[in-house]
Amino acid sequence: MECITKLPQRFNKNKSKKNPLRVFDSTVLNHQLDHIPQEFVWPDHEKPSTNVPILQVPVIDLEGFLSNDPFLVSEAKILVSEAAKQHGFFLVTNHGVDERLLSTAHTLMDTFFKSPTCEKLKAQRKWGETTGYASSFVGRFKENLPWKETLSFSFSPKNKSENHSQTVKDYIIKTMGDGYKDFGSVYQEYAETMSNLSLKIMELLGMSLGIKRRHFREFFEDNESIFRLNYYPKCKQPDLVLGTGPHCDPTSLTILQQDQVSGLQVFVENQWQSIPPIPHALVVNIGDTLMALTNGIYKSCLHRAVVNSDMTRKTLAFFLCPKVDKVVKPPSELEGERAYPDFTWSMLLEFTMKHYRADMNTLEEFTNWLKNKGSF
Repeated sequence: MECITKLPQRFNKNKSKKNPLRVFDSTVLNHQLDHIPQEFVWPDHEKPSTNVPILQVPVIDLEGFLSNDPFLVSEAKILVSEAAKQHGFFLVTNHGVDERLLSTAHTLMDTFFKSPTCEKLKAQRKWGETTGYASSFVGRFKENLPWKETLSFSFSPKNKSENHSQTVKDYIIKTMGDGYKDFGSVYQEYAETMSNLSLKIMELLGMSLGIKRRHFREFFEDNESIFRLNYYPKCKQPDLVLGTGPHCDPTSLTILQQDQVSGLQVFVENQWQSIPPIPHALVVNIGDTLMALTNGIYKSCLHRAVVNSDMTRKTLAFFLCPKVDKVVKPPSELEGERAYPDFTWSMLLEFTMKHYRADMNTLEEFTNWLKNKGSF
């Protein structure tokens, strides 16, 4: 049966509060309207600019670090420490991820995102959950909506979890059908690969802080993480919208695979700066949870994604998170005067899913929320 996407009533010229926006369809918005709906137009002080300087971020040779060569290990520790203290962003190369897997995972995104809307809605994300398809933030927020679609999965290493809902492949087949078996297999392998890679990066981060090499690795070995496909369609007025609004990741560590379309910007030294794609390199950044784990020593930095009028941009993001009931607190070597109270990842996740839209102040607002016993 053919699926037909209808123009949401709220996008008609005679807007009605009784007909709220129900779905984000960039094709409809770009070709059937003479303006970008107000829900997607960002305030003037947050509107994007493509004319921004390039942020100089260190490139970490992960193979060199893992070789245990004293000089290469020392060099990697210095580079990652400087970046993590300043803005929390760095690149990794020689990371051991099969280039064919990266290429296939990127190409296969079109299988889902170019399918009819009613097909995508089989995996529609429910309120308060992290798993499923999200059509912008339609239905969740009324303004400053991002110009993007996402498909998110929960993930935990198979040997560490008996929860099959954490298996990407099982989730995809259950929600989308047997026709998506190959799709599910690729992204299951991708999530497992990124989980393993993130544990190696955690070893480097631990050593750079002067704590035991395996401390963070062991803390995250039974991780309950989030894996997300981001699809940023082209926009006829890209100077009005944002693909993703300014925010700090509430998670622990993000590994981002960019395609060759620029769009990632980071707010450093009081200005937006870009991190353009570099072939074979993955972008890594620190999130709020790891900032708390390091007692504020390593920084979670404000960043956003911009879109353009010529090309769709696609990225894949693996968000490393601890097991939901694990207590987030710094190792004894880093305790000193505590910057943040103890909490579990499930508490912060609930806060960002049900009470607060992630931005540059998420961790501070969450801390206040905890002090007020959740009466946000």
